[in-house]
Amino acid sequence: MKPFFLFYYILSVVLFLVALPLIIILSFKQKYKESIPSRFFLFKNPPFKNSQSIWFHVCSLGEARALKPILDRLNEEKVVITTITQTGQDEAKKYDAEIRYLPYEMYLPFWIKPQKKLIVLEAEFWYMLFVMAHARGAEVILLNARISDKSVDKYMKFAWFYKKLLANVSTLYVQSEVDKNRFFALGAKNIEVIGNIKLAGEIKKTYDYVKPDCELIVAGSTHPDEEESVLAAFSSYKTANSGAKLVIVPRHPERFEEVYSLMEEFALKEHLSLERFSQNKNFTSDLILVDMMGELNNIYAISDIAILGGAFRDDVGGHNPLEPAYFGCKIITGKHFFHQKELFKYVHHVQYVEATELNAALNAAKELPPSMVEEKIDLQKVIDKIKE
Repeated sequence: MKPFFLFYYILSVVLFLVALPLIIILSFKQKYKESIPSRFFLFKNPPFKNSQSIWFHVCSLGEARALKPILDRLNEEKVVITTITQTGQDEAKKYDAEIRYLPYEMYLPFWIKPQKKLIVLEAEFWYMLFVMAHARGAEVILLNARISDKSVDKYMKFAWFYKKLLANVSTLYVQSEVDKNRFFALGAKNIEVIGNIKLAGEIKKTYDYVKPDCELIVAGSTHPDEEESVLAAFSSYKTANSGAKLVIVPRHPERFEEVYSLMEEFALKEHLSLERFSQNKNFTSDLILVDMMGELNNIYAISDIAILGGAFRDDVGGHNPLEPAYFGCKIITGKHFFHQKELFKYVHHVQYVEATELNAALNAAKELPPSMVEEKIDLQKVIDKIKE
């Protein structure tokens, strides 16, 4: 056993013990009530029954959804999937695969079974995962790999560590030439630029709602503080555009009640009508909170303007712009979209503004064409690699 491996393992155990009180407290929160017991205490989270399978590891919803065009082409291959978040887990359960949460690192030497390949999406860099999967015979492949502008300094500061981690990786499929150069600087080999695999995903709606006979604005995937900015901008905008309606779709379902209270206070002050989408599933009120999962694409499909959340703060990194662009929305988003930088390269006619500039952006949208996506990606090289 190598000294660094032993040191890292002991450190992971110590960190677990130190963080144990916080882990227990967080496990009672709705957001983590399933993932934390599974990841940190192996509750209902045994090793995979299948070995010698194709193992995909993703973090959350977006990455799990991005797997679909790949899994659709793997035919008879046995597939297993691990996730980090509950939303990722829920999405992964839609596939014909064994699904687990990825356990905390100190469990992995005892939990991992031999698999044919481990394909890790984006920036899920877990040292024990890479080392133990490789040691048990899996070929480790990074797919859609990226290093964001915001995190590059951190990676370079710990380049010695990432060099050890990447030594277990056979092939990296990265999003851009910039990512290729950054991984090369960390000691990675066999790096190929293929673009963002999310460009290959099928974008569809699951229900056809009737578009109201007015301008419909949707604020999608919003985070704390962003709803306040959107509501303030909408207040000014509605003064000159009395027929406009605003739909808000928070990113995380555990925030539905918090956002509804905020909208209720705003509606009372501005003398606007408000409804929960789950009650009537229509768009008759001035303000609508979408308190249901899986409805965002259906609403993009009938919206005129999409305010895309996650980029008006500096700690989220933005969200996928392909869906509102696909449905022809005029997209407004913030300037902090560092995790989605590669995807935004392919989307045209987007307004990038500060939260205080939202009202001006809404007015400017009248003169702008709908946003659109012109690029595609060929996954055949990746499919061939996975199947070989």
